[in-house]
Amino acid sequence: PLVESGGDSVQAGGSLKLSCAASGYIASRFYMAWFRQAPGKAREGVAQINGDGSTGYADVVKGRFTISQDNIKDILYLQMNNLKPEDTATYYCAARPGWMVPPNLIETDYINYGQGTQVTVSS
Repeated sequence: PLVESGGDSVQAGGSLKLSCAASGYIASRFYMAWFRQAPGKAREGVAQINGDGSTGYADVVKGRFTISQDNIKDILYLQMNNLKPEDTATYYCAARPGWMVPPNLIETDYINYGQGTQVTVSS
């Protein structure tokens, strides 16, 4: 399973680092990603990372968020800086088998999702 942690309530301008325990996924070179879903809105892609370490980001988080992974510990991270109230959402870790074609950062391109962790940013 994918298990997220690290969500919290912070002030605007603050930082958080989310973690996702991804046992077996990263070591098996799955494509990994972070998605988020705010109340009443569709789930949206935030960032993704391939087995070779290449990354991609949604425009709204570029320059503020950084996705990374620990290939030994099988942990996926999302470092979030300069948080804004509009970043408030439940954040999900996602995975897609590495033998599949490279994904776009969209919900339907990823197969496995965790249960989510809540991030709340107050102004």
